[in-house]
This record gives sequence, structure tokens and C-alpha cells, in this order.
Amino acid sequence: MSRIINNFSKKEIRKDLRKNQTPEEKLLWLKIRNNQTGYKWRRQISIGNYIADFYCREKLIAIELDGNQHRENKEYDKERDKFFAFLRIETLRFWNSEVNGNLNGVLEEVLKKLNSKTSPQPSPGKERVNPFAFQEKG
Repeated sequence: MSRIINNFSKKEIRKDLRKNQTPEEKLLWLKIRNNQTGYKWRRQISIGNYIADFYCREKLIAIELDGNQHRENKEYDKERDKFFAFLRIETLRFWNSEVNGNLNGVLEEVLKKLNSKTSPQPSPGKERVNPFAFQEKG
């Protein structure tokens, strides 16, 4: 069974994305890193064939910041959200303009979701799923 979270084949892509964050990703990361929300967040995490901007393993929440490129990639985003939901990962989406214009409001939504979502009981060890249980397009 292959590793679903942070698959080694995506390591260079994740590394590159962390080095080349958008200004909005940098801004949000400054507010959620180092357990400032009470939970550990990781950035640019591969989940299956997708990469989440931010991911909280304890609460199974992914945060996606969307810029103009997401207006054209609605089908891709829809498939990614469907795959994440299959893994019980809830996706919070914010437009870059929301982060720039209302960062406190974005943080309030994130905190509200963190505090309202029950933590799942993960199995010990690495996160793994049956890769044949969900058929991704691709």
C-alpha cells in the first residue's frame, strides 16, 4: 500500500512550493504556524496526487487559498475536494483577496472550524489508505 500523506514522489514539488509561497500563503502561515491556533499546521502537504496549502492532521482540515488560476480549475478543485472528503479531510477555501482584505475574518473561520470539529481517532503510525478504494481521475 502506498503512502497517501506526503508521498515521497512529491517531495521536490512540495519543497518548491514552500520556497515559492504566494504573499497570501506567507501571511496566513505567519498566523497559524507554531501552534498559534492551538493545533499544529503543516504547509504544502501532498495528499494522494494533490497538494494542500495547509493541513492540520489532528482535525483533518485542509486550507486552500485560491487565486485567479482557480477560476479556470474548478473541475480539478472539485475532484480534489471529493478525494479529501473520501479521506474525511474537510477543506476550507479562501480567496487571496479575503486573506489580504480580511485576515482576521479568515482566522476566525479557521478557529471556529477547529473548535467545532471533533478530532478523529487516527490509527497509530503513518496515515495509509487503500489506494484502490477511491479512483482518481488523472
